[in-house]
Amino acid sequence: MNVFITILFMVVIGAFINGLTNHLAIKMLFRPYNPIYIGKWRVPFTPGLIPKRRDEMAVQMGKMVVEHLVTPEIIRAKFMNKDFQHDMTELVKKELRTLMESDMTINSLLEKAGIEDGTERIEKRIGRFVEGVYEKAMGKYRGQPIAAVLPQPLLEGAERKIPEITAYILGKGEDYFSSFEGKVRIQAMFDEFFKDKGMIGSMIQRVLGNVSFADRIQPEIIKFFKSDGAHLLITNILQKELEKLLDRDAAELEEMAGREKIVSALKDYAVNLAGTEKLLGTPASELLASYKETILERMAPNIVVMLGDWLTSRIEMMMEKLHLQELVRAQVETFSLDRLEDMVIGITSRELKMITYLGALLGGIIGIFQGIFAVLFS
Repeated sequence: MNVFITILFMVVIGAFINGLTNHLAIKMLFRPYNPIYIGKWRVPFTPGLIPKRRDEMAVQMGKMVVEHLVTPEIIRAKFMNKDFQHDMTELVKKELRTLMESDMTINSLLEKAGIEDGTERIEKRIGRFVEGVYEKAMGKYRGQPIAAVLPQPLLEGAERKIPEITAYILGKGEDYFSSFEGKVRIQAMFDEFFKDKGMIGSMIQRVLGNVSFADRIQPEIIKFFKSDGAHLLITNILQKELEKLLDRDAAELEEMAGREKIVSALKDYAVNLAGTEKLLGTPASELLASYKETILERMAPNIVVMLGDWLTSRIEMMMEKLHLQELVRAQVETFSLDRLEDMVIGITSRELKMITYLGALLGGIIGIFQGIFAVLFS
């Protein structure tokens, strides 16, 4: 009976001492937080290992994160993962659907982004763009004839239009002089011309008898407007004038029309064509209604793929700009020792308890052998 009690006593003592030693060793990883002094002598093993080496641990954690946990290869593989892309596509679809079904306008989106007077800003940009394009074009064409500036199909179209213009002019002339107003005008011209001619006017009037000059000359004028000769004459005049115009310098045409007027007209046309004010004030639900399915089923997956490709091609640069290692180090250094201890213990608590229990077990086993040896040699 005494032998059993001796061995049991040795087992209990060994397990208690070894378990307590391991428990203290674990605690000494963190405690005490600050060095303890007796006079000027610092007590050994104070502060604990982790408080003492916190700065080094912060550096090593930053290095570990960058070199092993969050590497460009790991992030790139995550972006290329099909399940991740599917999840991101569904997220993008959800956000796009919310936007397209809302009453939010482009103006309100711009205002949320801190951009006031969106319509005015866009119209100014359109104006600057138009002016820039105009200046670039005129800088190239100034000093050249107008014929070299205009596209060939336009020139050919103008040539083909000349007979139509001639027919239009002659038709209008015929209509005018066939009318009562035209007849009155002919008579007025005759009266004006012969008013100061005295005898000559009287002689012509006697020759005509009771018929007025307008009655005599009106059919001839109408006949002229219908003649092939008149058509050929007007056509030749228009062709020559067109040739003269096309031979003139493009800068001369700009000077005649006025640069400011041309640019202003082009700006107004571009702004009206864009319909900026109406566009920016239209709700997204109305603006995108007919494109909803196309955006959700085609654009959303493409957006995810394009964004993933863009990010993966620049991930090294982005991580370099983020200074991730320094970010982790600085963050760890700001942790309080209490928080750092809780974080480590929260991760390794089970293993630390097993170390304590293992120490007690080993102490108990050693106690058995010590008890046996004590009994044998007593």
